[in-house]
Amino acid sequence: MRSGVKTIVLLSAAFLLLAVETLLKERAAFSGLLAVVSMACALKIRCGEAVSARLASQFGKLWFAAEALLFVLVGAAVDIRYTLEAGIAAVAMIFIALAFRCLGVILCLFKTPLNRKERLFCTLAYLPKATVQAAIGSVPLAMGLRCGKTVLSVAVLGILITAPLGALAIDKSYRRLLHRCE
Repeated sequence: MRSGVKTIVLLSAAFLLLAVETLLKERAAFSGLLAVVSMACALKIRCGEAVSARLASQFGKLWFAAEALLFVLVGAAVDIRYTLEAGIAAVAMIFIALAFRCLGVILCLFKTPLNRKERLFCTLAYLPKATVQAAIGSVPLAMGLRCGKTVLSVAVLGILITAPLGALAIDKSYRRLLHRCE
């Protein structure tokens, strides 16, 4: 089977598993997302490297378009007034979350062979997070919760703060913190 057809079949199976979760919600505990991840792991183990690479390439192309759509839709749903209402407390919360994220990276890298400079770079490289915030930030809005617009606005504010901050940190530090392996 061609990789394009395989991609469509896998994507269809993933959507089917997510739909089954909704259908079985009242009768049985079933996680469609966990089923999709398990399916991907099983395919990675069962398929050869060439097939995995082709499928990864196909899904990468799909994600490129989906990511653009995600950010356009999130941007269209944001009302800047809610961000201004959240004010300095939202900015403080974002920086506190960044501190915890940095601490988590440091703890995860504790017993690795990386040196201090490489660990610092990993911490800086982990600062920008946008896709998850965009996807999850819109969930309360989609659920119709009163706080939905505020949550989405603060999630977008987090993107607007962390993306340039992380990009700048990575760009300004990689030469001093990393060395080229030959």
